[in-house]
Amino acid sequence: MYDKVEEIGYSTIHHGPYNNRIYLMAYNDKDEDHITNWLDLLANNRGYSKIIAKLPHKIVPKFIQSGFTKEGEIQGYYKGCSTCFLLSKYLDANRLEVKDKLLIDNVIEVAKSKKYKDLPPLKPEFSIRQMTQADAENMAKVYQEVFETYPFPICDAEYIKQTMITHVKYFGVTYQGELIGLSSCEMNKEEQNVEMTDFAILPKARNYKLAKQLLHEMEKAMQEAQMKTFYTIARATSYAMNATFSSMGYSFGGTLYNNTQIAGQIESMNLWYKANSV
Repeated sequence: MYDKVEEIGYSTIHHGPYNNRIYLMAYNDKDEDHITNWLDLLANNRGYSKIIAKLPHKIVPKFIQSGFTKEGEIQGYYKGCSTCFLLSKYLDANRLEVKDKLLIDNVIEVAKSKKYKDLPPLKPEFSIRQMTQADAENMAKVYQEVFETYPFPICDAEYIKQTMITHVKYFGVTYQGELIGLSSCEMNKEEQNVEMTDFAILPKARNYKLAKQLLHEMEKAMQEAQMKTFYTIARATSYAMNATFSSMGYSFGGTLYNNTQIAGQIESMNLWYKANSV
């Protein structure tokens, strides 16, 4: 059973036992007086081991006073002008223990060493296009093959169709007509930012830099959609994905430790962000 998205006051949270956490996805100023108490109460009642909150600067001191600490930031998150801060509170000592810290640090170091360079043309046997409702069944099959678990139900064709209607553009790469890779642009139209996410390349196609080619096409589409800031939350132990974003000009924004249920376990995630240059 996946975690659910719902309102708490006027703010939006994603919570449940699957990720064993509360994720404050969208904070509303109307909840300033009560939000930290509400989050603590819900976490204690459900036995969650982590709370993570995405916040504007003005509310950060209140969360710090409530026991939160900063784990990351996304510059330009709010309409390209101001920074979003990601603060976390750990309610279980085991959740705070980072077993792969040395590996994570090395992944970041290697990724930062990657310099931006022009992307070579996509080889003619591959093609990239935006996905449609008619592709949803095949898309779900690709996600099922790549991910043992995932924080959102992207292995469900109906979920994919619904998000296409509301706020997500999906892109796919094909080889001789076969769908072999996917990604998505999860748009926040109000704040004019977009999460570049849901990258999935089939194992047999992972030596062709297809994630970078997908990201290039996504950026062009999001420039046309007038998104001002691009960002991602990438698996912290993935050399390939972190290097992909760093080499495409994204800046490192911090690590969210033991944060997300993905590929069968709770993993740490790295933040990368980039201003739309157009």
